[in-house]
Amino acid sequence: MRRDRDIARRAFVGLTLICKTRRIVVSVGAFAVMTLLVLVACSAPQNQSGQSNNQQPAATDWKPVEQAIGKAGTVQPDGVYKIGLPRTDLHVKVGDVEVKASLALGSWIAFRKMAAETMVMGDLVLTEDEVGPVTGRLQEGHIEITALHNHLLNESPRIMYMHVSGHGDAVKLAQAIHDALALSKTPFTAPAPAQQPEIDLDTKQLDQVLGRTGKINGGVYQFTIMRAEKIFEGEEARGAEPIPSSMGLATAINFQPTGSGRAAITGDFVLLGNEVNPVIATLRANGIAVTALHSHMLVETPRLFFMHFWANDDAMKLARGIRASLDKTNSAK
Repeated sequence: MRRDRDIARRAFVGLTLICKTRRIVVSVGAFAVMTLLVLVACSAPQNQSGQSNNQQPAATDWKPVEQAIGKAGTVQPDGVYKIGLPRTDLHVKVGDVEVKASLALGSWIAFRKMAAETMVMGDLVLTEDEVGPVTGRLQEGHIEITALHNHLLNESPRIMYMHVSGHGDAVKLAQAIHDALALSKTPFTAPAPAQQPEIDLDTKQLDQVLGRTGKINGGVYQFTIMRAEKIFEGEEARGAEPIPSSMGLATAINFQPTGSGRAAITGDFVLLGNEVNPVIATLRANGIAVTALHSHMLVETPRLFFMHFWANDDAMKLARGIRASLDKTNSAK
């Protein structure tokens, strides 16, 4: 009897050991399988991610926009597609200075591709009799007019500047703006490529005084100076995106030589409210007239003011006055 119980006990123990061994084997096997799956799962996304990181985002095809406007533009360093439409058809004088298109008569339109739509901003140079028809056609095309004003004083003929903005399909936006500008005499045909004319100014000294490097464009020496902070369309806290500087948010300083080391200068400072009066005082102290102060946009953050100016005097004297004024602003160095 005892022998039978011993046999039964040994059989039970053996069975238990077999079960435990099976569980261990199964557990080890399962662990090995899971480990293999984890390694595969981890390595696959990493490889895909690595490939994705090495791939540049597809460049936006702006050819349809070019065709809708009727003129080609250029992609700016910040990704904006900008089309210049200088009013070379106009002959404008301020006093005895014949204003070159690149000094103060340059219409432009800038497109930025966003996640779900395209944003457009622009500055349209118009004669007084063109304002009404262009305004009406823009509104029909659902393009917002954000400002209408002067930039110069005592110019002849009188010139107005219309700032516009819109969101939506890029081609529809471009077509709407084209249809409006077609009611003006804005040239859409690009002039034949030509070598930039020599500038009768010491451009190296101008660069040194302003602490930036300018460029020659159509007989004018131009400086573009970005602000240090980001500017948003709307409130940043509500998810607004920053607006690239090339969409009209950089201070523009233009020198047009007028002989004997003199230059006519104009452009606009992009300012915060607390910078406005210090810059006015500094410009005036240096013989530079303020010709306009206004907004260009409707809902930007922080709020910006655009100050236009004019002078015709010794170029280096004016450059020092401009530099002193820039030093009153939060401009990028």
